[in-house]
Amino acid sequence: MSVAAQNGAAVPAIDQRQVMGAVFASCLGWALDLFDLFVLLYVAPVVGRLFFPSDHAMLSLAGVYASFAVTLLMRPLGSALFGSYADRHGRKGAMIVAVVGVGISTAAFGLLPTVHTVGLVAPVLFLILRLVQGVFVGGVVASTHTIGTESVAPKYRGAVSGLIGGGGAGMGALLASLTFLLMSSLFPGELFDVWGWRCMFFTGIISSVLGLFVFNSLEESPLWRKLAAEKAAKAAAQKRDAAVEIVRSPLKTLFSRDYRSILFVNLLLTIGGGSGYYLTSGYLPTFLKVVSHAPNGAAAAILMICSVAVVIASVAAGHLSTFIGRKTAFIWIGLIRLVALPGIFLLLPTATDIVTLGIYAVVLSALGSAGYAPILIFLNERFPTAIRATGTGLSWNIGFAIGGMMPTFVSLVAKETSQLPVMLAIFVGAISVIFLIGAFIVPETRGRLDQPASRNAG
Repeated sequence: MSVAAQNGAAVPAIDQRQVMGAVFASCLGWALDLFDLFVLLYVAPVVGRLFFPSDHAMLSLAGVYASFAVTLLMRPLGSALFGSYADRHGRKGAMIVAVVGVGISTAAFGLLPTVHTVGLVAPVLFLILRLVQGVFVGGVVASTHTIGTESVAPKYRGAVSGLIGGGGAGMGALLASLTFLLMSSLFPGELFDVWGWRCMFFTGIISSVLGLFVFNSLEESPLWRKLAAEKAAKAAAQKRDAAVEIVRSPLKTLFSRDYRSILFVNLLLTIGGGSGYYLTSGYLPTFLKVVSHAPNGAAAAILMICSVAVVIASVAAGHLSTFIGRKTAFIWIGLIRLVALPGIFLLLPTATDIVTLGIYAVVLSALGSAGYAPILIFLNERFPTAIRATGTGLSWNIGFAIGGMMPTFVSLVAKETSQLPVMLAIFVGAISVIFLIGAFIVPETRGRLDQPASRNAG
């Protein structure tokens, strides 16, 4: 017998205030966590010199991106742990612990000694802390990427998917850009290498406090409450059949014959979408600094505009999938990205002024994020409520972990900074092909979120 049917009880009634609260919490949770991660991307050159020094600048930079990839590799573990808890006990508790954990671990980076102080111990401590942070970030995905879409009406689920996934990323990057601009002003020049980067990390504690304040008053999603009511009713009636036992083990269910093939096919889209994001928005701060040599103020301004563009493009792409279908949206966006992303990377070095550079950067960021905007709701629709947090979290985090390693590979393959545009163009072209393969293989899922478990597994 498969996962407990989800249509045996009515979905609990909710008001618009609760809906808006769930959407805001989902978006804010993802934004705060990506803010913590973007802080590292914005100080990558400084961190490279202080923790991964090398006579070869690209090797130093690759060390920083490798530490970023280490965090991503731990995210599937976080999704397994927190996702299983969220499926069994509710999204809210998992969200609070995960968001607070990310903020505290981020702030701890500001306390670390550098290589010049303790030698090789410094990068070891840095990597250990990145591992811890990765577990919590994986937990955030498992909780925030379900409660928002489970709470809104079907006609808004695509837009909310874009708002949480891409919009949350854009807002997180925007907050990081504002912080970078502020710290660059407070600690100009060499002072930034001494105190500026540390204060950037210290701001992580703000996200913990804000997350705790916002999420503490959050209510569970109606679909999860419906499932919890069904389980309680069955327990009271002493009808503990095999289906109830499967619900108790979301991980076991996910890797069963019914769902493991769904998980593996999902990875084609999440790898393509995650790689596209990290090679565009993720690599852009470094690109502006080491290739375009944009001043800190100009780079921060460009990145802030890019963040706004990411939010708009993500919501638009997600909402588009509601009208034309998830599969069709993936195909069209994939085709556009296949041509446009490599071309823009080749054009970026030719920009002779800040305005042109900014236009290229904005288009690059918007297209990079639009690709994965509908992925969140697509993943939610691929799994029933009983395993949705686990299935969505693992599908997302395994794909994005692999995608997050792409900047490291680019930095290693490029022998010098002048080769970065061509290498990036090649890489985004290759991952766009992977994304398109996934788009053609996956089924249409629009409208499946409220269907019984047996229909989701089709």
